[in-house]
Amino acid sequence: RARLGLSIGSYAVIVVLVSSCGAGRNTVPPASAGADQFLYERGVEAMKERRWTDAREYFVRLIDGYPQSRYRADARLGIGDVYLEQGTAESLVLAEAEFRDFLAFYPNGARADYAQYKLGMTHHKAMRAAGRDQTETRAAIRDLAAFMERFPDSPLREDVAAHLREAKDRLGESNFRVGLHYFRTRWYPGAIPRFRDLLRTDPEYTHRDEVYFYLAESLLKTENTAEALPYYERLIAEFESS
Repeated sequence: RARLGLSIGSYAVIVVLVSSCGAGRNTVPPASAGADQFLYERGVEAMKERRWTDAREYFVRLIDGYPQSRYRADARLGIGDVYLEQGTAESLVLAEAEFRDFLAFYPNGARADYAQYKLGMTHHKAMRAAGRDQTETRAAIRDLAAFMERFPDSPLREDVAAHLREAKDRLGESNFRVGLHYFRTRWYPGAIPRFRDLLRTDPEYTHRDEVYFYLAESLLKTENTAEALPYYERLIAEFESS
């Protein structure tokens, strides 16, 4: 009681609250000093212990029972984080909805950058292998790029930039594989525009040494030697250990 800094009455209310949570009841306790903080901290603790249902229940109780609480916005993010950490196809859809709702309610809030970041991560976690459908990859790029545009001073930018690069590389690899397939089947008129488009849309593609090489080879095999040479030169200049 002393540690929480609560009155005897508030402490009693929290004891009742814990009992009702344990019993799985849905009744919201009467407002009392410190109860909202108690709910939030219990939700965070449950999330760290991967007790997803308990964490979500604490956050929901806070949101429903304490509409004026300063922890309410963080509890909304907490619900999104719970769904995101669960990582199932269904939970990622729910996480996306939670983070979008947060941005709708608090577009200029102190943690809007965090919500935008996590919105992008709901798609990032759902990205598929390069040889499969890239819808989620494109959505991750869209939402993470929106973060980079909206929040130039956020301390989260380094993490977001790294995840954005991963998403762009996944999409780039998907496009590269199509061009490589054309190259291997000797359909160079199909390979050349595919490789060129990849360099145009993502000039920082991590594995562009491969693109330079196969584009140059494709041009060489179609007797476009003058066009091939600059790509060989760029490969040597940018990738000494390729």
